[in-house]
Order: sequence, then C-alpha cells, then structure tokens
Amino acid sequence: MKVSLLQMQIKIGDFTSNQATIHRLIEKSMENKPDIIALPEMWNVGFFPRPLNEYTDPNGEKCQSFLSNLAKQYNVNIVGGSIARITDKQLYNTNYTFDRSGNLVASYDKIHLFSPAKEDKLFTAGNKYVVFELDGIRCAVIICYDLRFCELVRSLTVQNVDLLFIPAAWPIERKMHWEILSQARAIENQCFVAAINGSGRFDKFHLCGNSMLINPWGKILEKATEAESIIVAELNLQLLQEIRSSINVFHDRRPDLYFK
Repeated sequence: MKVSLLQMQIKIGDFTSNQATIHRLIEKSMENKPDIIALPEMWNVGFFPRPLNEYTDPNGEKCQSFLSNLAKQYNVNIVGGSIARITDKQLYNTNYTFDRSGNLVASYDKIHLFSPAKEDKLFTAGNKYVVFELDGIRCAVIICYDLRFCELVRSLTVQNVDLLFIPAAWPIERKMHWEILSQARAIENQCFVAAINGSGRFDKFHLCGNSMLINPWGKILEKATEAESIIVAELNLQLLQEIRSSINVFHDRRPDLYFK
C-alpha cells in the first residue's frame, strides 16, 4: 500500500486557487503511483476567512464533485482532508473520502473543535466517527485537534483500523506536540498513521508543515519540512500482524476497569 501526502500552502478564502494547487500536486504525486492520496485540513478556504459563512461550500457539493472527479480521473483513492461546509445554516469542518471510482465512501465531521481559536463558536461539532475501507484496508479519519483525544482514536482502532489519517492545520508553536502525539497514536494503537498538515503562513497562523507517515512501531517513514511538498511511502501491512502478535495490547487491555 503506497500512500502520498500533499502538504500544501492554502490561500485564505480562495477556493479556485486552492483547487488548482491540489490538481497540480495530485498530478505530480501520481508519478509515484500511490494507492491513496491525502490532503490537509480546510484546504478549500483555509482556517479561516471572515465572515466564514460567505466562503463555505453549501452541502459540500463543489468539493465533493471536484475530489470525486480527480479520484476517477487518476484512478486513486483520495482522503480529502477537510473542508468548510454549510448545511441548514450550520457550519461543519468535514472530511470526504473517495475510492478509485470516485464514489464517496466516508464523510466525517470534526468532533473536537479547537476552542482556543474559537472554532467551537463558528462550527457545529460532529457527533459520530467513521471507519471505512480503501482497497480492502480498514481506515479512519480524525481532524487536527481530535489528535489530542486518545479515547477517540482507541474507539476507532478497537474496530481493527490499520491506517489512521490525520488532516490538520497545526501551528508551528506546537510542532513538538504534533510530532509526539502522532507517533504516540501509532504506537499505542499499533496502526499506521498518515498525518497531513498544511504549510506556510496565513492570517495569524504559521503552520509547521512536517507531515509524516509513521509505522506502528512509531518509526517515521517519511517526513516533510515546513515547505509545500509531497511525501510518499510504501506501508508494509505485514508489519501490523507481527507487532500485534508480539505485543498484543488489544488482547491485554482491561476496558472493564477504565473510566469508572
């Protein structure tokens, strides 16, 4: 399984320009013939223009059509980062994932909204998580701030998730947290992690980039710098069984004692 991460510099409120960037990066990425391409958080308009409701995608229709057509055109699975969408006057930070035929296989609304940036004042939180398959591999998506909530990730991985995607808009001030938490989620849940960040500066934010592909031992297979870039790695799925057999944390866990 070959996975490619597109670490892009997002232009605030400029959907047309961001579409062009994604198309360019996907075309370049396909030179490596990946099975899955993943995008960062809020790639359609950035995090975030004001007034936000004037920049959001009604029902996510434009973004869905755009990503579906790209998946079909290049015969590649696309984990579509996340977008700002509006439905019934409520705003959501939403992921859409498409298979090689351009079919929508999963959608996920960010559950944990980042209150220090007042994301919770603008968006409506999601209330369910999702597990899906791409080319027969069990996958899940969480978004940015969700990374800090280990309970959410464990709720996903007890359902035999092998590959966790984390699209984000993570700032440089907390780069160490981005790196450590992403590796920790891979190690404690014995899964591959694809952590996809944005890059560059916008508004008051300076994103740290440093997108990573991490194996279940916590080893970083590939890592970006702060600049716009594409990283790709082959995931050795056989490693999952080897690790889970040698240190079987899912067998040894004691959920009957937790959260009492």
